[in-house]
Amino acid sequence: MTRGPGGTGNPERVGPQDGPEDRLRRFARIWSRAIYPATATSMTRAEFEEYLIPHARKLVDALQARPFDPGPAVGVGAALVAAHCTDPGALPSSLGVVDSYLVLYCPPGEPLPAGESDARCARLQHSIAAGFAQALRERTLAEQEAMSRAALRAQADAETALHASEARFRAVFEGASVGIGIADMDGHVLDVNGALTKMFGGMKHHVRSRRVSDWAHPEDAPDVWSLQAELARGERDHYQADKPYYRNDGTVLWTNLTVSLLRDTAGEPQYMLALMEDITERRLLHEQLRYEATHDALTGLPNRTLFFERLAVALADRGGGARFGLCYLDLDGFKAVNDSLGHAIGDQLLVAVADRLQTCLTSPDQLMARIGGDEFVALIMDPETQDDVTALAHRVLGALAAPVRLDGRELSVRVSIGIVDGPAGELGPEEVLRSADITMYRAKAAGGNRYEHADPEADVRAITRHGLTTSLPMALERGEFFIEYQPLVRLSDGVVHGAEALVRWCHPMRGILGPDQFIPLAENTGLIVPLGRWVLTQAVRQARDWQYGGTHGPLRVNVNLSPFQLRHPGLVRDTVEVLREAGLEPSALCLEVTESALIGADETLLTPLRQLADLGVDIALDDFGTGYSNLANLRRMPLSTLKLDRSFTQGMQRDPADPIDIKIVEGVVSLAHALDLAVTVEGVETSTQAEHLRILGCDTAQGWYYARPGPPERLHALSLVDAS
Repeated sequence: MTRGPGGTGNPERVGPQDGPEDRLRRFARIWSRAIYPATATSMTRAEFEEYLIPHARKLVDALQARPFDPGPAVGVGAALVAAHCTDPGALPSSLGVVDSYLVLYCPPGEPLPAGESDARCARLQHSIAAGFAQALRERTLAEQEAMSRAALRAQADAETALHASEARFRAVFEGASVGIGIADMDGHVLDVNGALTKMFGGMKHHVRSRRVSDWAHPEDAPDVWSLQAELARGERDHYQADKPYYRNDGTVLWTNLTVSLLRDTAGEPQYMLALMEDITERRLLHEQLRYEATHDALTGLPNRTLFFERLAVALADRGGGARFGLCYLDLDGFKAVNDSLGHAIGDQLLVAVADRLQTCLTSPDQLMARIGGDEFVALIMDPETQDDVTALAHRVLGALAAPVRLDGRELSVRVSIGIVDGPAGELGPEEVLRSADITMYRAKAAGGNRYEHADPEADVRAITRHGLTTSLPMALERGEFFIEYQPLVRLSDGVVHGAEALVRWCHPMRGILGPDQFIPLAENTGLIVPLGRWVLTQAVRQARDWQYGGTHGPLRVNVNLSPFQLRHPGLVRDTVEVLREAGLEPSALCLEVTESALIGADETLLTPLRQLADLGVDIALDDFGTGYSNLANLRRMPLSTLKLDRSFTQGMQRDPADPIDIKIVEGVVSLAHALDLAVTVEGVETSTQAEHLRILGCDTAQGWYYARPGPPERLHALSLVDAS
């Protein structure tokens, strides 16, 4: 490891056997070595190291705290001043040690998002510097007050011992390391010492020829001149402020300014005494740390921290009909760039995108920030109308329309944008960002490279989906799922041939949910595998109970397979194990696979189905006719049944039947029987429809005409009621 900025040489190696306390002490030892030569303490090096340990612990605790709070680091900076570590190199050395070794030796116990540890470390450095500056300022102020009192005493003693007091005052005045200036009550500068002259560039006559009011600066604190006016009127005795001045060469001098009123023996104001400490370097360090803490290191754009600060201001209820506008941007397909070309090219692309996004801003009231890997956000303060926000989104799409050229490659950039705008004071930052995120994903789902405006109803649907997704795992553990069965009836004689298992979710808040409301969520999260195994287990056990517990003939059960389950490597093993544990013959089980899942299926996808078919399990092609598959593919699929989609038979629910539907179903039945496949029809709702299907040669049917899905005990008590 190279030498760190703290000047400690190679750090000590930390082994896996070292505990947190050992790591903490080694960090404190490195810190002590870096700054002990710059202290004026009476402590030995070992005592000074022990002095740093509790302050190092504060930094570690703050780094690891959740929520993160850099406040304790302010006390660490003050502790350095208390230990007389005030040499000009002490603070930079301390900050260098924290930057190089705090995260290395004392990393957070729980993993943090990428870059979060470094961001926290930067903010801790900022707080250390702030605490150091504040403590140094307070100590300096105390010294300044002492000199001020000495000046006052010298002024008072002048009437009785003018010569002696003048000599003492001059000694303090000229020998002070801080700048001292004296002005009359009209603001004319009467005298300045050498330190102040040096601060302003070394030309004393240029300083003495000025008036106090001549030193106004655009970055003056809002109340500094009102304080000065009060002091000039004798209404206050002193004030203190950080104030900038222009030097003679045009550069800026930042000072810690204390102005005191000097009165005569009668209490009347006579002079104004100004004490100035040059804090320019400290101020620059503060601004640099602030910049690093609030800007993205890769692109230079404002980061998440600064964005949320500005967003909070934009959303505050400022009155007067204030509004806000926000565009949430996410690059389409950026992961493919990283995966195919590498992260170095990905980073270059992000920098190029950030440069183009910057050109889309048209006023100081607009902010472009990077808040994630390929996520950017544009904020507009007080847009006049929604059109202003939409116009910004148009500019972004236009700026990214041309390909980005990197290392001889031309990379196309597409971006999805979610737009949220409205009156300030109604929504909080998290709500606004969540709505923008949801809206951005709607734009991405619509094809990408476009923008969408926020829709509260769409937000509610997305939040509902998220709530269901997060509660799915516990729902399975709590037994909130149950199965209903819809009978499969043989058309030739009306006998119940089997039943399809249909899973339901008894949600504690939303009631009974059908599979269409949660199966896609289970597939997205991978929970479909344990849920599918549970459904298979319950359905197979029920089929066994039907076979051995009743007086009717053997009943089979149909279980749906999702595309995700079909690709799961444990499908065959799990199915065989479930059948073996239940003691059910494979021929009593039929697995239904949707036609869309098998469109363009290769041999890898068909192999597990072939293995199951070889074991005796029936395979049914569900929703046949909706996936536009090649009919020739039916010959190579290990199928036993085609389940014809209900859309092809709705024209048969009345008499006379739709002749087109008759011809389509007749052709499908003929094709299926030629391939030795049975035909099952879904969605049978009338007796007329059932009779047409029987005449056409369909083998089995299911639908509300026979029974709605229900508990297993109702399977043999069917009521043939016309659903129409």
